[in-house]
Amino acid sequence: MTGWLLIPFGVLLLTGAPIAFALAVSSFSFLFAWNTISFDVIPQRMFGGIDSFPLMAIPFFILAGELMNATGITVRLVRFAHLIVGRVPGGLAQANVVASIFFAGLTGAGVADTSAIGSILIPAMVEEGYTPEYSAAVTASSSVIGPIIPPSIVMVIYGSTVGLSIGALFAAGFIPGLLIGLGLMVVCHYYAIKLNHPRRLEPVSIREFLQGFKDAFIALLMPLIIIGGILSGMFTPTEAAAVAVGYALVAGVFVFRSLTLDSVMHCMAKTARTSSIILFIIGCAAVFGWAMTVERVPQQIAELFLSLTDSPAMMLMLINIFLLIMGMFMETGANVIILAPILAPIAAKFGIHPLHFALVMIVNLNIGLATPPLGVCLFVACPIAGVTLEELTKAILPFLLVEVVVLLLITYVPWFILVVPRMLGFA
Repeated sequence: MTGWLLIPFGVLLLTGAPIAFALAVSSFSFLFAWNTISFDVIPQRMFGGIDSFPLMAIPFFILAGELMNATGITVRLVRFAHLIVGRVPGGLAQANVVASIFFAGLTGAGVADTSAIGSILIPAMVEEGYTPEYSAAVTASSSVIGPIIPPSIVMVIYGSTVGLSIGALFAAGFIPGLLIGLGLMVVCHYYAIKLNHPRRLEPVSIREFLQGFKDAFIALLMPLIIIGGILSGMFTPTEAAAVAVGYALVAGVFVFRSLTLDSVMHCMAKTARTSSIILFIIGCAAVFGWAMTVERVPQQIAELFLSLTDSPAMMLMLINIFLLIMGMFMETGANVIILAPILAPIAAKFGIHPLHFALVMIVNLNIGLATPPLGVCLFVACPIAGVTLEELTKAILPFLLVEVVVLLLITYVPWFILVVPRMLGFA
């Protein structure tokens, strides 16, 4: 019966079918073959998969990001990032990475980062003399930071799926996200020297810097309120997401005065579309995961890993390779829902800290957002830059290599993941 589940799923993925469609069709195929189980199980399992209080944070975080973006805050963040690093060789490329770090605190989604920052910085970089494919590569690779630095939608999904503290996951994401950002900036600096990329020549005056900071301050304050409130215990991640929406509304209406009723309704419509897609994928993945449990696939995978090695280091390497491959072909949230309940117990058997493994998995799968052939951030960046996927693939490889190096670093040096949660009393 397992073939009725996995073969249609694999075929549909390889043909480029939407992940939710692949999950749903393969689950239907399994139930059709196993005709002793009623099809009523599908809506039951789908509802059970999304009937979770922590998952309510997803639409709120998306709406908060949409509202802040509608105020034009992205332009202010990009301008402030350029003031900070514009004089470094490859100033605009460096600003792209820094802006992604800032933007991560607003949306927690890599695709939103690619779209919002890419639409501003890719044309600006091309105008300054960067090649379109290089500009797109910097944007797509730095968008990986979005779901790693909190708040993060993927962390909300992981925490609700495995039963791990979302606040602890948020705390654990800071250093890995910053390490990826630092690594990407090193690559940008190398290419700036090698290819003589432009940079800002005139010094930044104190007045100009303070004005830029003032313009970006409202946006920079929002993630501090969210994360500070969660880590201090003032509110749960779901409540924090609702607070973020209220903050974004107040900022947009009374501070920036750029939000109108029409723009708010437009943001809510976009949020509804995005949230429905994510939650539909989660629901379909819940059915698929149940079908795998019925077929004892998790136990078989666990037995396979345990038979291959008894070394925690080797096991982590095998899981990393497996996740990198899965991240190339399947959406991050679906990967987490299907694979986290299978792989987390295996890691626990090897004595690996749950937070350590969680961040290794999340960082690994998020690298897949910018990894060919099906990295979704690549498909967002390509039309903005006007390049083909093949051209972007060649340009992004050095950036992906650095991200894999950071992945290996946090895999084998858990301190980078656990130090902040331990300081805050989570681990």
